[in-house]
Amino acid sequence: MNTTVMIDKINELKERIVSLSASSLEEVEALRIKYLSKKGEVSALFNDFKSVAPEEKRTVGQALNELKNMATERIAALREALETSDSAADDLDLTRTAAPLPLGTRHPLSLVRDEIVDIFSRLGFTIAEGPEIEDDWHVFSSLNFAADHPARDMQDTFFINRTPDVLLRTHTSSVQSRVMERTQPPIRIICPGRVYRNEAISARAHCFFHQVEALYVDKNVSFADLRQTLLYFAREMFGPETKIRLRPSYFPFTEPSAEMDISCNLCGGKGCSFCKHTGWVEILGCGMVDPNVLRACGIDPDVYSGFALGMGIERITNLKYQVKDLRMFSENDVRFLEEFTAAH
Repeated sequence: MNTTVMIDKINELKERIVSLSASSLEEVEALRIKYLSKKGEVSALFNDFKSVAPEEKRTVGQALNELKNMATERIAALREALETSDSAADDLDLTRTAAPLPLGTRHPLSLVRDEIVDIFSRLGFTIAEGPEIEDDWHVFSSLNFAADHPARDMQDTFFINRTPDVLLRTHTSSVQSRVMERTQPPIRIICPGRVYRNEAISARAHCFFHQVEALYVDKNVSFADLRQTLLYFAREMFGPETKIRLRPSYFPFTEPSAEMDISCNLCGGKGCSFCKHTGWVEILGCGMVDPNVLRACGIDPDVYSGFALGMGIERITNLKYQVKDLRMFSENDVRFLEEFTAAH
């Protein structure tokens, strides 16, 4: 075949291939057969190549290879575009509302719990967790509760199937006793979790709530260490101007024991209805770990000492966000949760 005729046919096919289009994968396959199959138009030109003069074969051969590569790439591109669009169509949920969906928010108790954990983590405390269904030893006996202590009464504690030794934990101190049993000091842990008490549900009380407790046991731990830890926490949580006050108290597992108040963050300690015009608000209990507790958990109280503290997360959340009704935390009212979007 005349070389000029061959080149003209190749250029004509190139123009057609550049403008190829398809609306379905079936049409793409038809184009492949038309141009690239054994009986296709490109293959037909390769058959005519045999009659090209030897001195022209190089030029014509290069043009034929370019044509074949162009056709292959163009048809592959058409196929890929259609497969991608089909995949996108498969992912399209036609039942979804056209209106924008609002993003969810984190629960206020989760926000405050994470903030408390973050503050104590800066002091070297690590998170420890334990079971919510516990035994008497870890909840009461190992923590120096007397056999006739009122907390063991059915009115305060949820027992499982009337079994006196299996119960829902009434505080996260049970996690502390478990850690002390299996770990030798130094121990520096924080224990967040849900606890249960048999109380009437009201705006000020609930049958379940959340606590965070901290424990530090090592050589030469003093009450001064406890006070500085409490002061650091209060100022990080409520602001650098916050003051603290420790009042003597009693807990079976600490001696001496104290309750901690902070200066009211609403009135700045001047007195308001929230702090009952005292200028102070109670937020937690604390004290030095009783030697009997250390001994019961296998730690020598003559070598080691420690402090413990615990607070209700709901209590801290109330102070930060002035939530009047504890029931709001567990009712999952979307309107209530949306109020904390800006707190993230």
